[in-house]
Parts: sequence; C-alpha cells; structure tokens
Amino acid sequence: MVKPLTFKGDKKLKKRKAPYPDTDARRDGSSKALIAQETAEGNGEDDSWVTAEVPTDIIGPILFLLPLSVPTCIACDANGKVFASEIQNIVEEELATAEPHDVRQVWIANRIAGTGEISFKGHHGRYLSCNNIGVLSATREAISPEESFLCISSPETLETFSIQTVREKFLTAGEDKVPEIRGDAESVSFTTTFRIRMQARFKPKLKANKEMRIKEKVSRKDLEETVGRRLDDREAKKLKKARMEGNYHEAILDVKAKSKHDKYA
Repeated sequence: MVKPLTFKGDKKLKKRKAPYPDTDARRDGSSKALIAQETAEGNGEDDSWVTAEVPTDIIGPILFLLPLSVPTCIACDANGKVFASEIQNIVEEELATAEPHDVRQVWIANRIAGTGEISFKGHHGRYLSCNNIGVLSATREAISPEESFLCISSPETLETFSIQTVREKFLTAGEDKVPEIRGDAESVSFTTTFRIRMQARFKPKLKANKEMRIKEKVSRKDLEETVGRRLDDREAKKLKKARMEGNYHEAILDVKAKSKHDKYA
C-alpha cells in the first residue's frame, strides 16, 4: 500500500483510544498494537530522505537539487508549469540534508521497461517532458520519448548526475535572478550537475540491509522449536549465520541429523 508523503513539521494525527470493558480485552488490544508495530517495522516504511549515489538508486519519490548557490529544486504547479523552487527543509544549506516541504517539489521516478531510462511523474499525475527546443513542462498523461530521461553519474563529483533527454541534450539551470531550468545544454558542465534526494525505503542498498536485519531477527527459542530440542551456543550461532547466508534449511537438517545420531550412539 502506497503511503501519502509526509513532511517535516506536519502534525501527526493521534488515534483515539477505545475504552476496554475488561482486562482480557485490554490484553487483546495490547497484543494487536504490538502486532501492528511489528508489521510496520517489517514493511520497512522508512520515510527519511537520503542521497542517491548511482543511477540504479533512482526510484520512488525524489527531489531534484539544482546546481545553484541557493538550495533550489525542480518543481511544477497544477497546470504543469516547471519552475525552480527554493528548499526550506535543509540544515545549514547542506544539500545532503535537503527534504521537500511542498508536494510540488516531489517527483515519482519509475524505470521504463526494456531501457535504462526513467520517467518522472509530478504530484498532479503528469510526466516531466522536454520538447525539441529544450522547454520543460509536465502536462502529458502518458510516456513518450520526450518523457524519458537518462541519469548519468558525474565523473567529477560523487553522488551527482547529468540528466539527458531523448535528443541527447542535458537539463541545465542558470544562475539568474529567477533561475530557468531548460533541457538544451549541449555538453556536461557544472550547470548540468544535479543531486537527487530520495526516500530511504526505496534505496536498493538500504532495502537489502533491512532484509538482512529481518533475517537476523530469529530467537533461540524459535530455532529450538524448529529443531525439536535445546541448542548449545555453537549450534544456535551456526543456524543464525546460515539464515543470513541462505543455507538455513540445510543447516537445520544437519543439526537434526546430529540429534538422531547422538540419540542412538
């Protein structure tokens, strides 16, 4: 289930607690609350924002950070007009801490099947597009080549990207009084170098780490119930390691076989 975007400073709605008529009901309610909490943790619903490091990271809600002296990002209004929007959720103007404060600043990145290209959908359900003269807009409801972009890692600066259009031009932002974002730069330069912030729960490396932590969360009691007897420290450690490495079932069979051998020795 897709969760609505949340921003810093938003007030969290508190759920009203229903009165419990007796102790059993109260205990049952506590159990349900615990199950809900464990489910939320298991789903990895991390709404924090991190920096994309490589093109394969770029998926889900993102924030395009422009190469300007004032922290600014690409945004669009309800009519599909693309404009530069100043970032407010940022610590000491450090781009690595930037987060959106306005839904208009957020784009949903999706990979286009069979290609290395990405589409970017705005808050209003329409796609970022670049026409033949380099003008950006977000008015189209379907993806065509003009709504397809290639994110190329910058060879000069880590965790930055040049965003290439179908016409092999690059998105660029000018350091003007009112910054203009276009898609007609002929070559890569400082003005075509963007940082991309994204939600942590979509980053492949962090998702893998989360899955690893979930695999580690197996109790000794669970292991003993699976094997059917008490385990010593060495056996428990061996099974937990096997669970992380993907050969858990083979390790369980080995321990069970040892149990049978010890029984008839």
